[in-house]
Amino acid sequence: MARHNMKRRLSSSEEFDIMKLVLDKFLWLGTALMGWGLYTVFVADFASGMYRILTGAFIFILFAAIVVREFELIR
Repeated sequence: MARHNMKRRLSSSEEFDIMKLVLDKFLWLGTALMGWGLYTVFVADFASGMYRILTGAFIFILFAAIVVREFELIR
């Protein structure tokens, strides 16, 4: 029963590996949105395609901000 209350702390390398897995999803989402936007620009409507491309770019900027913040916290 006492073992139930003990929490295991992750090492910094384990935390970084988990962060990489989560932030990798941001990259896939941004890439997919930009690809869909590029496809929309060529096939359908320029304006809606550009909105999707800009949304993907925003996700990339958000990704970069999160990575920079995490590296600053590590130092």
